[in-house]
Amino acid sequence: MRAPIYLDYNATAPLRPAVRARVADALDRFGNPSSIHRAGRAARALIEDARERVATAVNAAPAQVVFTSGGTEANGLALRGIAHSAVIACGIEHVSVLAHVSDANRIAATPDGRIDLAALEAKLAVTPDALVAIMLANNETGAIQPVTEVVALARQFGAKVHCDAVQALGKMPIDLKTLGVDSVSLSAHKIGGLKGAGALVLAPGVEPAAEMVGGGQERRRRAGTENTVGIAAFGAAAEDVPALLQAMPQVTALRDRLEAALHGVATFGTTGPRLGNTACFALAGQSSESRLIALDLAGIAVSAGSACSSGKVAASHVLLAMGISADLANCALRVSLGWETTAAEIDAFLGAFSGAWGRALADTAGT
Repeated sequence: MRAPIYLDYNATAPLRPAVRARVADALDRFGNPSSIHRAGRAARALIEDARERVATAVNAAPAQVVFTSGGTEANGLALRGIAHSAVIACGIEHVSVLAHVSDANRIAATPDGRIDLAALEAKLAVTPDALVAIMLANNETGAIQPVTEVVALARQFGAKVHCDAVQALGKMPIDLKTLGVDSVSLSAHKIGGLKGAGALVLAPGVEPAAEMVGGGQERRRRAGTENTVGIAAFGAAAEDVPALLQAMPQVTALRDRLEAALHGVATFGTTGPRLGNTACFALAGQSSESRLIALDLAGIAVSAGSACSSGKVAASHVLLAMGISADLANCALRVSLGWETTAAEIDAFLGAFSGAWGRALADTAGT
């Protein structure tokens, strides 16, 4: 049988070689990083080294980095911990953000998958002291959001801004100073680190109220003994971010090759700037679930959207927020490429994809 083909990098990425090496080293440093003896200091050194590398990846200072269990916790720490009267967000945001947003404060998306700035301005005008949550790049369509424009609007009304950059890290440059936001959330496993480690990076002077209390870890911003191995692995992956960015033109060329070979499909988020590794498309009448199963049987892993719904295959809330019909959204697939993706794998996907749909269409025509 052919080796499995993995085209679901936006869900999680394979471990980077440097991460494997760092994990092996970290497993031997078993001390509690809060202990002052030699074993504790050795573990602490790993964490502080990782803190510096994660900070460098987004042009921040190490003291601004708060390690968490992942992107969801980082989003929650910002959205619950930074003082505000209400959280405002677009309906395309990740579910870990939308869980903090009332229906009344959900902003419409444009058909190209971006936040509607006019709608945001109108909402800010009647919502003083708000906190706007805006992702840097969408995890399903890859659409890059106008974060600096959102920040400019927010500042006019005295609002704060949190940016979910989980999907953007390693796929596009991130500069906390240039973005001008109050906080940024990151996740290790999206860039080849281990699952279970993430970070909230704070702008100078921003201090969210801690949710996990009881100890002095993370400068009293997040109590609990640190996940030394996961954090060390995050540091190793963050050190590789320049290499990931350098590889993106080749990844984008493969994504474009894939899309150019698709015929008769609807594509989403393609009319504006987007991540170079992401393709989201659908063929009406062909359910996501049936296509996922057919491709999986062919040894090819893709997804129907976000991987944060306990294995469920349902219509994408992102596409629905963009005004896509439920019928078509139920047919969507997301293909996301990465540093190990090859031209041969893209060709194999296209062969399996076309064959599966061709058989389905023939069956439909015969009924």
